[in-house]
Amino acid sequence: MKRILAILSLLLTVGLAQAQSRGLPDFTELAEKQGPAVVNISTTQAVRGQSGAMPFPFDESDPAFELFKRFFPRVPGGGAIPREFDNKSLGSGFFISDDGYLLTNAHVVDGAEEVTVRLTDKREFKARIVGADKRTDVALLKIEASGLPFVKLGDPSRLKVGEWVVAIGSPFGFDNSLTAGVVSAKGRALPQENYVPFIQTDVAINPGNSGGPLFNLSGEVVGINSQIYSRSGGYMGLSFAIPIDVAMDIQQQLRASGKVSRGRIGVVIQEVSKELADSLGLARPMGAVVNAVERDGPAEKAGIEAGDVILRFDGKAVETSVDLPRMVAATRPGMRSVVQVWRKGKLRDIAVVVGQMADESQAAARPPRAGRAPERSANRLGLVVGELSAEQRRALRIDGGLVIEEVRGAAARAELRQGDIIIALIHRGSTTELKSAEQFNKLLAQLDRNANVTLLIRRGEMQTFVTVRGLNGN
Repeated sequence: MKRILAILSLLLTVGLAQAQSRGLPDFTELAEKQGPAVVNISTTQAVRGQSGAMPFPFDESDPAFELFKRFFPRVPGGGAIPREFDNKSLGSGFFISDDGYLLTNAHVVDGAEEVTVRLTDKREFKARIVGADKRTDVALLKIEASGLPFVKLGDPSRLKVGEWVVAIGSPFGFDNSLTAGVVSAKGRALPQENYVPFIQTDVAINPGNSGGPLFNLSGEVVGINSQIYSRSGGYMGLSFAIPIDVAMDIQQQLRASGKVSRGRIGVVIQEVSKELADSLGLARPMGAVVNAVERDGPAEKAGIEAGDVILRFDGKAVETSVDLPRMVAATRPGMRSVVQVWRKGKLRDIAVVVGQMADESQAAARPPRAGRAPERSANRLGLVVGELSAEQRRALRIDGGLVIEEVRGAAARAELRQGDIIIALIHRGSTTELKSAEQFNKLLAQLDRNANVTLLIRRGEMQTFVTVRGLNGN
């Protein structure tokens, strides 16, 4: 027994020595130096409720009674719910200068009537929202103070997959909590996120980490922690951060004018598959194929056509379709840009005058909050669908339609694809044009489990009928 213990002790000593020789990271200095520049952010918003008596649903002997009472206290004089109450949310942020400018996520301060910033030394300040950009989920705040600790900015392009990174924030309100992990991927595209090449990490991110900094081991901020992907609603090893160079470009525009201007050319695009590349005579799958061109938009005026494959924009290669929206959006409206397209086996250079993207109030809903996973529930056909924006409907010249965001189960066997547009549902001779996801799901809910459903699909410039045999669920 003693011999076994001696061997185990020797192995442990050797293991520790090897770990030290490999230089496992020590985060203590980073935490001490950078922690003071990270703040806790709380917001207050007046929420209007309905008056009237509300009985407690639990008896006082029920264990749930105390929990319910904490969130819905009895109101003297009849138990009426107050017409207004304050809703507080928690997030994180960090100073980028010593005069009180700080960055956080736009969703942290969305709808806030009052924003409070708490420093590590327990001082509290009321913050002014200089501006917020929902498309990138970046917000710039300002407090009236000077001589504040602030972060040093790094270069996200120099990050390497496998490199150690550190997040500091206030998960669940626990101020200045540090978590560590590695870079899992770079330039990650997420569904309906066209303007941010996310940094993917396995750093533990939870509610309250939103808006906090992501550091490299040199103590430089390389990103802003923004959101997670999860099936449970909690952290599962998939965290995403906005590169700091993207955030700093946004904050410069917010500081200058309080809003962000983006370019647009008016095309609907999709990924170039291997099969499509072969049919078009491309050496490999690359670029973005144009499905539709907006009538009287910048692209149509320049001569870009449906079926063109955009390979370069302003001299920069468009490797995948997700690259193009970022490049165009980063171009100042009114600029003349050269677009290289592949058309009928030949390369063409076309000059386009970039237009102005619609105001943010017309944009899609804000990105999911950190620690809150996006809703990805499939309907009875096994489809996750989304509604088209007004701009997309105009470009496609249709009144309704739903875009397929994910395909599962029976729908996958029917060869439905991500990016297909569902125009109508046909069942037993009845055709219903689709206007919303809610309408579509209600129609499916009325059908028998073994029903066969035919969908009118638009794929690029073609329309076709696809039949799905059998529904998921009851």
